[in-house]
Amino acid sequence: MQAYLLEFANLLLRWLHVIAAIAWIGESIYFVMLDNGLRPPKAEEDKKKGVFGEMWAVHGGGFYHNQKYASAPEKLPDDLHWSFWKAYTTWLSGFGLFLLLYVSNSGIYLVNPGSDWAWVAGLTSWQASLVALAFLAAGWVVYNELCKRISPNMERDGILSIAVAVMMVVFAYLSTHIFPGRAAFLLTGAVMATAMSANVFFWIIPGQRRMVKAMKAGDKPNPIDGKRGKQRSVHNTYFTLPVVLLMLSTHYSFIFSHELSWVLMVLFIFAGALIRQFFVLMHAGYIRPAYPAAGVALILVAVWMGAPSKTAPEDTAALGGAGETAEVAGAPALSANEGIIQERCASCHAEKPTHAAFAAAPAGIVLDSHESIQRQIPQIKDVVGSGYMPLGNITQMTEEERKSIAQW
Repeated sequence: MQAYLLEFANLLLRWLHVIAAIAWIGESIYFVMLDNGLRPPKAEEDKKKGVFGEMWAVHGGGFYHNQKYASAPEKLPDDLHWSFWKAYTTWLSGFGLFLLLYVSNSGIYLVNPGSDWAWVAGLTSWQASLVALAFLAAGWVVYNELCKRISPNMERDGILSIAVAVMMVVFAYLSTHIFPGRAAFLLTGAVMATAMSANVFFWIIPGQRRMVKAMKAGDKPNPIDGKRGKQRSVHNTYFTLPVVLLMLSTHYSFIFSHELSWVLMVLFIFAGALIRQFFVLMHAGYIRPAYPAAGVALILVAVWMGAPSKTAPEDTAALGGAGETAEVAGAPALSANEGIIQERCASCHAEKPTHAAFAAAPAGIVLDSHESIQRQIPQIKDVVGSGYMPLGNITQMTEEERKSIAQW
């Protein structure tokens, strides 16, 4: 019953997380489009009022006239629209999911006994959880310090962008050497998502509140608040596509189980940023196909790198007798590999899992019968041969067993 309730909480939290993320990202992309699509006002009256730019649009059977003021307008309405709860809800629900799924099962999802780094391989469950939380916090601290030290007055944002890109390469490398592949991709995406939400919480909204307060008091707002808010918003928009990709990647073991998974991760991060740049420029009236072309080129490099190698199968007799069968009363004869799967995998992947952490078979994959195993041999070979499954090797599958299945 406890496992069932946890699964249901997982479902509801994930639903909330996706809804909030769609709302936040959609609104963010809209405002970036609006900001870049503004044109100088044509009416002299608007120019005198301080209108910096305007956009006319048609949607949903009506016409919209958006205007942006370079300085304070004469009067602010009491019902001024603010954009922040979507960002906070996205992060809080995502962090809740991380606690519920990864931290509560850190022995499965966060411990990495196969790491080349001895101190990582020796981490206990609670230690791995603390390291994961510290990794998230460190991501925000490093990113924030880069912004404050390199471009505090928003005059060296180009150099800052390069520094943030280097930071992401370093964090991609560290994550894949500290955590199992799936958690590594998720945590790197979470570092970027945390920076996005923290930008809103610590810089964008406080700066806007100071600007509104000054305007209502009849004072001139500090222009640095507007510039800093714009800087962090720009960073957020370039993080968006990579974050979405990294969250989705946890469903595809061929990406995060690769021996150079950190390189694949970096390629996808840069590809997402390049593709986003195309749309940012397009909204400003510039069509630069070189950006999406470069993004696609990086993706193709990732496809080439991640392709499975073609190796000649070894003598299966030397790999645990893969061709032998075991007789089970009332059932088809099981091969030795099927016996391995039932022993090492079926405690979780069954109609009624016996492992306490699962109320239902993960991803709906059931491996407790001859027929169900036969239907999914290619997928089994992929995830077992890559070392992704069993998660954390909680069932102690041997290397001989793993090789036998991989070369089935």
